[in-house]
Amino acid sequence: MDVVDAGFLEPVGLGPTEGAVYLALLREPRSDAGQLAAAIDLPTSRLTRATANLIAAGLVTKLAGRPARYVPAPPQVALDALALRRTEQLDRLRATTHRLAAQYEDAPRGEPGDLVELLEGGPAVRHHIAQLQLAAREEVLLIDCPPYLGGAPEHNVAELQALRRGVAYRTIYHLPALEDPARLAEIAGYTEAGEEARALPDVRLKMMIADRRTALIPGSFEAAETGVRILVHRSPLLDALVACFDLLWDRATPIGTALRGTHRDKEMVALLAAGMKDAAIMRSLGITQRTMTRRMSALLDELNATTRFQAGIHAARRGLV
Repeated sequence: MDVVDAGFLEPVGLGPTEGAVYLALLREPRSDAGQLAAAIDLPTSRLTRATANLIAAGLVTKLAGRPARYVPAPPQVALDALALRRTEQLDRLRATTHRLAAQYEDAPRGEPGDLVELLEGGPAVRHHIAQLQLAAREEVLLIDCPPYLGGAPEHNVAELQALRRGVAYRTIYHLPALEDPARLAEIAGYTEAGEEARALPDVRLKMMIADRRTALIPGSFEAAETGVRILVHRSPLLDALVACFDLLWDRATPIGTALRGTHRDKEMVALLAAGMKDAAIMRSLGITQRTMTRRMSALLDELNATTRFQAGIHAARRGLV
């Protein structure tokens, strides 16, 4: 029994003290209060409360006689019943939550000013960043760019938890941030977990939108981090933020393509945009006709273009030229 941690009853609402008493009774059934107190080094007042809680939960029986002795209920039967009862309680809580959520959605929202909330201070902002993600059911939209609380990006544990629950993530990153190998490795961890990631050369419209129902934006888009956020509820303003994200997402480049573009294709795009012919581009880049054809085909695919003209337009929109 010593290998079982005394906190094993916490999932059913009982603490480590109750767990220690129950384990002691499994080792020495029919122990009285004095024997139990000595076995687990527990004051009499705490022992009395713990045994009362165990009796109420059906895990211990108090025998008649003096001194009073205690007998543990068989673990498999008693703990299974207790776990089942707690599961039923949680199911009822979830059903009540759904009803309350429906009532909340139907309730009048009052004045236009009620549609936004002002959050001030790092702790309040961090709490709502995590809360929005943990409450999301379908999708989270993110624009990740400086400045950051604390001066640097923080590891987004809430995102990894939400991704495991099946919540979709689409994130637009500030492309210069990807030059940091540590930051790029962290983003790779998000994408491996299921995030869709794109990048823009210069994006300053930091935001988070959960289920297209609630958004969090900075109080200012200036260069300095003010520690102030605006929480936006369902409204035309929220619809405008969602539309803005969708437009930027269409312009953004998938992370892998964006990184290749910054190192391999940027020169070719610039030469194409300048109107240079194939022969001049090949001489400038020192490549063969075969390499030129292969890279041109890949570039058109990456830019979702069918002609050089379209490729130039799309490249300009994505900030590659």
